[in-house]
Amino acid sequence: MGIVPFIAVEGPIGVGKTSLAKAIAEQFGYHLLKEIVDENPFLGKFYENIEEWSFQTEMFFLCNRYKQLEDINRDFIQKQKPVVADYHIIKNLIFAERTLKDHEYKKYLKIYDILTEDMPQPNMMIYLHASLDTLLTRIKMRGREFEKNIDPVYLEQLSVAYEQTIELFEKSNPHIPILRFNGDELDFVQRKSDLLYIFEQIKNVLKRSQWQ
Repeated sequence: MGIVPFIAVEGPIGVGKTSLAKAIAEQFGYHLLKEIVDENPFLGKFYENIEEWSFQTEMFFLCNRYKQLEDINRDFIQKQKPVVADYHIIKNLIFAERTLKDHEYKKYLKIYDILTEDMPQPNMMIYLHASLDTLLTRIKMRGREFEKNIDPVYLEQLSVAYEQTIELFEKSNPHIPILRFNGDELDFVQRKSDLLYIFEQIKNVLKRSQWQ
């Protein structure tokens, strides 16, 4: 029995994670796992006052993603059904480290370690990255109300944190393939050829691996 594909699409806000995850799910016939964003009651307040609302925001995301991954493990992974997600649980640490005070982050990290200890981990990562201008343009285009006050400085720092985290993740998990795609060069929403190129790269990884 081969390994069940569990693909995570990651990258900073506005880079196109959900759009690509949806397209992969449709192309390969995988179950789509979408992160809960709009339902977070603290998110609008968070973007207006990061320092005041960061802990509540991050804990909401962590608990919801934990529940989602528990359900995915039970209903799909254990039943040999492949999954593509528009996030990796590691993103929690990227955001929490940027926004929480030191004493809050230490508490958060303890809870994170306990919750993720036996959680199913994706076995392929797709990392999307783009320049600040591209990210800001795409955020504006999708018009989410709670993102309209996002600070470009915060977004740029987030992009740097993503780069550093993905590099560390790759070193710590050499067995997990990572596909990197530049959102300034590829527009898989507007250009079908770019999307087909990404599909081909995924197929190549699947062929090399002992996956179904």
